[in-house]
Amino acid sequence: MPIHAHINIQPTYKMLRMKQLIEKTGLSRSTLYDIMDVKSRRYDPTFPRAIKLTEATVCWLESEVNAWLERK
Repeated sequence: MPIHAHINIQPTYKMLRMKQLIEKTGLSRSTLYDIMDVKSRRYDPTFPRAIKLTEATVCWLESEVNAWLERK
């Protein structure tokens, strides 16, 4: 008799806070804000969007940041 295993695998996402984003990219806080600011000449529309967790907390998906870094 075959044994059927039901495995429910949920993907896990690592979130980066600003300090971790700075460390991972090697960019300064002000440069990162420029890259995200549509009014800045440094604006990069391919940069991953921040995810708002609370009013004062944002983060970025590490996988999206890694993909962005690979394209650079």
